[in-house]
Amino acid sequence: MTATLLRTAADLHARVRTGRRAVVMTMGALHEGHATLIRTARKVAGPEGEVVVTVFVNPLQFGAGEDLDRYPRTLDADVELAGTSGADAVFAPSVDEVYPGGEPQVRISAGPMGERLEGAARPGHFDGMLTVVAKLLHLTRPDVALYGQKDAQQLALIRRMVRDLNFGVEIVGVPTVREEDGLALSSRNRYLSPAERRTALALSQALFAGRDRHAAQEALRARAREVPASRARAEALSAIGESRAAADAHAVATTAGGPAAIRAAARLVLDEAARLDPPLTPDYLALVDPSDFTDIGDDFTGEAVLAVAARVGATRLIDNIPLTFGTFGDAS
Repeated sequence: MTATLLRTAADLHARVRTGRRAVVMTMGALHEGHATLIRTARKVAGPEGEVVVTVFVNPLQFGAGEDLDRYPRTLDADVELAGTSGADAVFAPSVDEVYPGGEPQVRISAGPMGERLEGAARPGHFDGMLTVVAKLLHLTRPDVALYGQKDAQQLALIRRMVRDLNFGVEIVGVPTVREEDGLALSSRNRYLSPAERRTALALSQALFAGRDRHAAQEALRARAREVPASRARAEALSAIGESRAAADAHAVATTAGGPAAIRAAARLVLDEAARLDPPLTPDYLALVDPSDFTDIGDDFTGEAVLAVAARVGATRLIDNIPLTFGTFGDAS
């Protein structure tokens, strides 16, 4: 399948629409993670629908000293990958097409949620991101837009903007795509030397360590629920040590565990990576509620996100995994 390259919104609007339009927004330098987004968009749009991939390196979301100038630009390869993955069109506008007359004077504010984690590390980043996403939603006029869960805070803010400002578009999150060794796919991975890439594996390894600790805690909570309800049953099971095992499980799950233990398990991996050559320099490690990206408490139940950001050499990388608390219910 060959994707049509479009440079202006007028050309995009002139296309005949016969079904749902699904849009995948990118900054180019497409890789298998983007290909997964495009293939998912193809399924969402259906055979009668249309998939549009946007390629636009947005200057508003790069801060002073960030990698705007060296961000990879590979449009020919991007168009080819988009087409083979199922896209009908690639919309690659110029800066003047997106921001006629220069930088916009009116912009979207990410609010308090945009000042946490990535927002604290990159002031103004999310304001620029939401502004261009709003612009591209208006320019492409999709029925549904798909974004990767690797950029979890970005996805949460886009969902919030669409809901708060009544955008008539469905937002779909697509799970993170990883290399066989666990490293999350990113256009910035190409900046890493072989030695830096080995160090960068600590990001996913830290998340997996936190995930394993969380799984152990949830299993212990499930075991704690099996504490005998009646005295007679308790006495009978006590003979084979069952009640002690349940009590131990309950103690570990409620006192030695929780979000702090998950963060500690992940932090241990990051601390070890900080002593490597080249070293990993963490920006943050956080376990947050995805509705507002605030830290979760010990009594939290529901979906959470364990997120990490770090630098290896001159390259800054982010990663995250979702965790569900309360899978087995509260111990009682």
